Amino acid sequence: MDRPSPHYLWRSRWAFVLAATGSAVGLGNIWKFPYITGEYGGGAFVLLYLLCIFLIGIPLLVAEVAIGRRGRGNPMDALAHVAREGGASRHWGLLGAMAMLCGFLILCFYVVVAGWAFAYTLKMAGGSLAGSDVAAMQAIFADHNADPLQLGGWSLLVALLTLWIVGRGLQQGIERAVRWLMPGLVLLLLVLVGYAATTDGFAEGVTFLFRFDASRLNGEAFLAALGHAFFTLSLASGAIMAYGAYLPEQQSVVRTSLIVALADTAVALLAGLAIFPVIFANDMSPAAGPGLLFMSLPLAFQQMPWGQLFGALFFAMVSIAALTSAISILEGSVAWLNEQHGISRRRAAWLLGGVLVLISQLTMLSFNQGAHWTLAGMTLFDGLDYLTSRWMMPLGGILLALLVGYRLRLDLLRDELHLPRALYALWLILLRYVSPLLILLVFLHALGWLGFDPLQRWYWVAGACMALALLGECLTPGVRSLYRPAPR
Repeated sequence: MDRPSPHYLWRSRWAFVLAATGSAVGLGNIWKFPYITGEYGGGAFVLLYLLCIFLIGIPLLVAEVAIGRRGRGNPMDALAHVAREGGASRHWGLLGAMAMLCGFLILCFYVVVAGWAFAYTLKMAGGSLAGSDVAAMQAIFADHNADPLQLGGWSLLVALLTLWIVGRGLQQGIERAVRWLMPGLVLLLLVLVGYAATTDGFAEGVTFLFRFDASRLNGEAFLAALGHAFFTLSLASGAIMAYGAYLPEQQSVVRTSLIVALADTAVALLAGLAIFPVIFANDMSPAAGPGLLFMSLPLAFQQMPWGQLFGALFFAMVSIAALTSAISILEGSVAWLNEQHGISRRRAAWLLGGVLVLISQLTMLSFNQGAHWTLAGMTLFDGLDYLTSRWMMPLGGILLALLVGYRLRLDLLRDELHLPRALYALWLILLRYVSPLLILLVFLHALGWLGFDPLQRWYWVAGACMALALLGECLTPGVRSLYRPAPR
């Protein structure tokens, strides 16, 4: 079957790397990863996290990029094309539709969170984040959310910026934006790390983040590493597959995916080096969750020399991270309208924008006028978060792994990956057995069906299943043939 012709291409591998890294780098990298790293053993947790990236993140990331480039279309069309070519039903394209829907629903509440970062950039620069303690900062944050005009205005601004950039197209919009935004994010991050190095808490921050304490590794730490490894790379949301469709033929899918995964981790660690010295220099606790960004850190910055300036730079960096993620999430849906229905990119972006603005504004009301609009005890904001992060993304990841591992011809994507036979077989084995089982553990834990310390039961069961599966894999003629040298 002939490969579809690409409508657009990234100008270079680095354009894709910047865009995909921008998609992966978000608010989770800025506060969650540094915090859980320090909480679960520092350097020991980083090694565990990198292992999980290798077992879940990179195999699925490679699969999404390869399918996107092989199918040369939006996630729905790319999956349908690759499925037909690989001998599976074209209805697997519905998995791409679910990924795009998942991404769009995420965007509907993500623009509200991103609006917080944009608002705090201006508040910090203008000196209006003045509070004597964390309780006072909590009151400022609550007042901001209680005002629907203010909260809705900032959410609308983020939505409009996202729509404007995506509507301008791949090269003139997304690529041009990430070429400025991502280097700007890294530069701001390095400046903040340099600033943090001048504080009294730098040594304590480095120790908190990188101490190698294997005694802190337990079932809870493993599940935290698994969950973050899966979610941090924007998997199963349509973003990476949409970006992969524009990757030039001569660029290595595997090498590029490895660079994206490592860059994402490096940004997260640098964020920890920027945040925790400031927190420790002011004798604050790092165990503040999202409040670390919008309550503890503003208070810490205003108590330090040049804190107002560097605080504004910090929230500008967070705003960039949020915007690059929002851009990638919207791209798949815009590409679908453009390719499937012949609607221009600009018009497609603004058509989707009308729906995005409507739902995001309703989501914004979850913090004020619509706080009493609940279903099953959840506001619209909480419900969208629950549906996407706990159901749609894990299910999408498992189904993608099963499609590539079981339904497609074993050698279909070999031309895309250009891997030696043994490494290609290893990638398939990870997608067939290791990744689905580990994602299932994340899925069950996210739903509350699996406790934090499952080592006595679930891990033994999962380990036994993996051992039996790998034994069966070694006995499978189709997979054994992947190890043999190609005939001369």
